Amino acid sequence: MPIAQDPLSVEVTLPRKDVVLLTVEGYLDVDTATELQAHLANQLHHGRRHFLLDLSRVPFMDSSGMNIILRVYQEVRDRPGSVHIIDPAPAVRRILDLTGVSITVPVSRTADDALALVDRQPGESPRADEERG
Repeated sequence: MPIAQDPLSVEVTLPRKDVVLLTVEGYLDVDTATELQAHLANQLHHGRRHFLLDLSRVPFMDSSGMNIILRVYQEVRDRPGSVHIIDPAPAVRRILDLTGVSITVPVSRTADDALALVDRQPGESPRADEERG
């Protein structure tokens, strides 16, 4: 009989109009990954371009979680946008490093560090310029 695990929880906050911070808590695996995928799809639908994924409270992530991260990374590249992983737990960081995901998707210590990377991205969209003006 499988061991009962806590369900995955995802808290969504909007630091800026085009930036979403998703704070994930729990095991991110084949049984729970659809929860995160649904939140990401909803934010894509609402026009978010930059995704900050706080994985500090994720003690375990399997390939399902990595695939979702890489999928959203592929989706936002054309917007142009970005995906940033924030403060992954040690076991998750090890998986990200071993698989090379941390080479593709930037890893930051804090949400503020990730936002600084978003601000330094080249090729701001014309829409972003219109919002400022």
